[in-house]
Amino acid sequence: MTKQLTKAEEELMQVLWDLQDATVKDIIAQLPEPKPAYNTVSTIIRILETKQFVSHKQEGKGYVYFPIVKKTEYSSSSLNKLMEGYFQGSFKNMVSFFVNRNDVDLEDVEALLKEIKNNKNE
Repeated sequence: MTKQLTKAEEELMQVLWDLQDATVKDIIAQLPEPKPAYNTVSTIIRILETKQFVSHKQEGKGYVYFPIVKKTEYSSSSLNKLMEGYFQGSFKNMVSFFVNRNDVDLEDVEALLKEIKNNKNE
């Protein structure tokens, strides 16, 4: 099971998943204002390395970081954790929650089911 990330760690991972490899400066350039300090991003990247989400290669005097956990792997793990924690492990309960809160239109759910059925038949 993949470890959960803090909000700050997840934000940096999103940038790395988009860029595929980046220096700390590259990562900072992609972050919204107010930009975090270089040392802050560097520290979070090292934590992500400790958690085995990120690795690096030396390039000149600096490092280029790259993700070693796929975004789909993390997303799947996070969704499963959410479903287990809040919806008794039931996908049906989770979808029902979003439909009942009007966050998801019933037509969208039907279209999604149709798409899933088509993908399974391929």
